[in-house]
Amino acid sequence: MTQTSPAVSFRGAVKAYGELRAVDGVDLEITHGETVALLGRNGAGKSTTIALLLGLLEADAGRVELFGAAPERAVRAGRVGAMLQEARAVPRVTVGELVSFVASRYPDPLPVTRALELAGIAELAGRRVDRLSGGQTQRVRFAVALAGDPSLLVLDEPTAALDVEARRAFWQSMRAYARQGHTVLFSTHYLEEADAHADRILVIDRGRIVADGTGETLRRAAGGNLVSFDLAGRGTDDLALLPGVRSVEVRGDRARLRSDDSDATVIALAELGAIRGLEVAPASLEDAFLALTSGSSDAATEMETV
Repeated sequence: MTQTSPAVSFRGAVKAYGELRAVDGVDLEITHGETVALLGRNGAGKSTTIALLLGLLEADAGRVELFGAAPERAVRAGRVGAMLQEARAVPRVTVGELVSFVASRYPDPLPVTRALELAGIAELAGRRVDRLSGGQTQRVRFAVALAGDPSLLVLDEPTAALDVEARRAFWQSMRAYARQGHTVLFSTHYLEEADAHADRILVIDRGRIVADGTGETLRRAAGGNLVSFDLAGRGTDDLALLPGVRSVEVRGDRARLRSDDSDATVIALAELGAIRGLEVAPASLEDAFLALTSGSSDAATEMETV
């Protein structure tokens, strides 16, 4: 293992279950110190990708490496910490006992008090793990992931079950850990979290990486602006032909046009007649995500050239 090797490397990685390719030729690199978000719909391949990365599954084809070696080697060396959704509470042990035990398995762990403080649960050290709330249990999982002071921290839906205040505290802790030079990969269904806290966003769909870039890059790839207005009974057949328009969506009696040139689109709409309830707004990350995973390849194709 060398510091010059990427923290995470996938080369043509494939994992199939019968005819279904959960991971279908994934290529990606994550460098040391990056914080990367992994986005995807349910069933898109996120969990299988994370399982391959952690060595919980073996690729059918291609290669997966952590720090220039097989994932199992990096895990055994204590360089990886993981917070997984399916982890279960351990009965009849306290939070402090659990984190202490996990820390003792690593060659150079964090002090237990520091791991508890970072996870925001120092006051829970003497509480039994199986008597905590869902949000408290989630923070215990975070402390366990931090216990070994890993070089790579993998977080699968880390803020599930957390309230707004706890989510804010979690991200403050995670960013503080990342600023020390650690690499972080997290998956989330909260798009605003990916936008706010990741240096880079990966979007996976049907087992493939369909976008890789900053939140701003993804928004540009999805189309610069959204032009929306009331249809007021008019038809929609000609809307896709307007200048700048990349896609048309109708919700009830309201049309939403994704446009590369919203000025030209609005001028053309005005020439068609009166427009009611006109709004022009920048595309959001949610708009970009939906465009990238809706089955249309336009946004994904543009991402490859950005």
